[in-house]
Amino acid sequence: QTPDSFPPLRNEAAVRVLRGRMKGIQGHCNSCYMDAALFSLFSCTSVLDSMLFKPFPLCDRNVQSILRDEIVNPLRKTGFVRARSVMHLREQLTEKGQCSSFTNAEKDPEEFLNLIMHQILGIEPLLKLQSGGQKEQDCYCYQIFMDKQEDLVVPDVQQLVEHSFLSSDLKLVEIPSCFIIQMPRFGKEYKMFSKIIPSLELDITDLLLDSPRECCMCGDVATVECS
Repeated sequence: QTPDSFPPLRNEAAVRVLRGRMKGIQGHCNSCYMDAALFSLFSCTSVLDSMLFKPFPLCDRNVQSILRDEIVNPLRKTGFVRARSVMHLREQLTEKGQCSSFTNAEKDPEEFLNLIMHQILGIEPLLKLQSGGQKEQDCYCYQIFMDKQEDLVVPDVQQLVEHSFLSSDLKLVEIPSCFIIQMPRFGKEYKMFSKIIPSLELDITDLLLDSPRECCMCGDVATVECS
């Protein structure tokens, strides 16, 4: 355990600490969905560090301390987290979530995030979405759903998010403080894309509900939108 707190890794420090053998979060017993999610959320960004320190109204301090001291801090300090530390977290999730399969079965990352953010830490939803003018939906992450696009061979995240929002007729009600995006699902038999290029910046201008935008024809403020 690492009792001290360490900032997220950036630039040269991230390369130095995270590159090489025996780096990252050690996998064990179908933990890949959780390992990948935890690495993405905490290794190189502090956006969700409130999960580690802030005493939320429903916050389970034991789960919070395991997440902070056994997973995030070692990851940021040495670039490596032992499988038993993640198993300790999974055992707590099994106990708190009343689901016996969290310690041995593969789960959807969204199920993991909903459990730890909503039921265990009591964090307010990060996203507000609206579909086709209907009632707002609150959620913690967005999973990309889309049909196979022949013109997208090696897409980037920007393209996938835009295609997914368009096909589902979705809009962001407001700018999110944190936008967690789950890439298209794939299994051993089928992969929609062999590779996805990370977008280092994400332009959500066209995804925002009622956001003033420029007309592509005259340059004035647009009054209509063509999908």
